[in-house]
Amino acid sequence: MSLDTIPRTAYNKDHEAFRQSVRLFLQKEVAPHAKQWQEDGIVPKSIWPKAGEVGMLCPTAPVEYGGLGLDFGYNAIVDEESAYYGGVATGFSLQSDIVVNYITSYGSEEQKKHWLPKMISGEVITAIAMTEPGTGSDLQAMKTTAKKDGNHYVINGSKTYITNGQNADLILVCVKTDTEIQPAYKGMSIVLVEAEREGFKRGRNLDKIGMDEADTSELFFEDVRVPMTNCLGEEGKGFIYLMSELPQERLSIAVSSMASTQKAFDETVAFCR
Repeated sequence: MSLDTIPRTAYNKDHEAFRQSVRLFLQKEVAPHAKQWQEDGIVPKSIWPKAGEVGMLCPTAPVEYGGLGLDFGYNAIVDEESAYYGGVATGFSLQSDIVVNYITSYGSEEQKKHWLPKMISGEVITAIAMTEPGTGSDLQAMKTTAKKDGNHYVINGSKTYITNGQNADLILVCVKTDTEIQPAYKGMSIVLVEAEREGFKRGRNLDKIGMDEADTSELFFEDVRVPMTNCLGEEGKGFIYLMSELPQERLSIAVSSMASTQKAFDETVAFCR
């Protein structure tokens, strides 16, 4: 049994043609390096433009920004094939299934034109920073702040367990722009922070049980100044944006998990024969 033998009606002929190109890419460009990348604890940035060339990054992004304008089924195929044939967590799904939706749904026209083409091509790698050392699922309790100073935000705080944290060129940082308002979620915003900003630092690439190649990092923000135009969408709407987009993130995790489970089952059966 394999991904090809599971009878499913969610995919059409175009999906399956795309699957074959994704599988070929993974078998040629990713799987042979899986062991080395696991030992290194990171996937090299050089693989991202190669994935972009074959349309594996952000396939749902609108055509007017350089995307393919496809449905989520194409994302699911990349997730399935990566889990089954790639052998490593590349970080592609974080960009394609999660971050791109925030930019396309809530970004300004300027933000879309600037960032989406680079995300689609693999020139830019992104991350989204929610979790903090003392704040996990209770996002309203986050401590990272973005205080106004003229026409800039000044960001202070720290994040942890951030996927793509070591490689990221752009981080969507969840912050408190209003620490006094109640209920607390009304004070949350999402601010775009470019990695070259002064005061931004990467911490440890954290050790994990499994997925060793997936860089999962600490991030630190010390008086990081960004223009207020870097706010994603409306100030104070960050929590609402997160609650709107997190369901698809969970779906992506489920898709990858099912493919990984199928792989484990198939290898077990093959070993026992």
